[in-house]
Amino acid sequence: MVALASTLAACDGNRRGRASYGEEESSAPYQSEVEEGLGAAIAILIDTSGSMKQEAPGDSRPKAAVAREALEAMFDATEAFIAKRPDFAVKVGIYSFSSDATTVLPMQSFNRAVIRDALARVPRPGGGTAIGEAMYTARPDLYRAGTFRKYLLVVTDGENTAGRSPDHAAQEIFQKSEHAVAIYFVAFDTSAERFSFLKQVQGDVIGAGSGPELKKALDEIYQGRILAEASTLGEREPEP
Repeated sequence: MVALASTLAACDGNRRGRASYGEEESSAPYQSEVEEGLGAAIAILIDTSGSMKQEAPGDSRPKAAVAREALEAMFDATEAFIAKRPDFAVKVGIYSFSSDATTVLPMQSFNRAVIRDALARVPRPGGGTAIGEAMYTARPDLYRAGTFRKYLLVVTDGENTAGRSPDHAAQEIFQKSEHAVAIYFVAFDTSAERFSFLKQVQGDVIGAGSGPELKKALDEIYQGRILAEASTLGEREPEP
């Protein structure tokens, strides 16, 4: 992976992260900033902490490279899904986190070439693990996407070491979204038990101890749950 090409983009991502911090102070439910319709908005949160430099189990490559390969395969599946369901809107945003959170690709309609370029711009691994901050950074984009169905998908290899905790973020997002944001984690080369709090917010976590297991876990969550659920439930508006 290469560093972000534009300092301006990184600064913008950090400003948005700080802005979202203030938004979480209010106890009011989240409100969509645009009119919503059928479709799914999916925020992909990618761990770029220092531990992602380490070799993946059973592989000579760094975990960051193995994770990128698995994500590329996941997005190939999205392209196939859209070909079958061109009427169903799929929007994707990509965010990275180490000691802070950065917006790599703002939430937008799925475009495979744009996403491929964004994954190539994900920062090199280094620093801490600000999972909660990444969740707060991505959350507002879900409410600008214009879709009923909203998802956070986090890929991480460790516990939170910087910023607000992911369990607090999950509880707050779950409550203020009135259960409208579904949260999924893939625990890559780390214990899934670290994220057992997800059960309390109707989310889930799957452990992955190797590259092949990571691909399988992403396939199960992304295709088997997010896209399958969103396209089925998306045929009708959510219950008020």
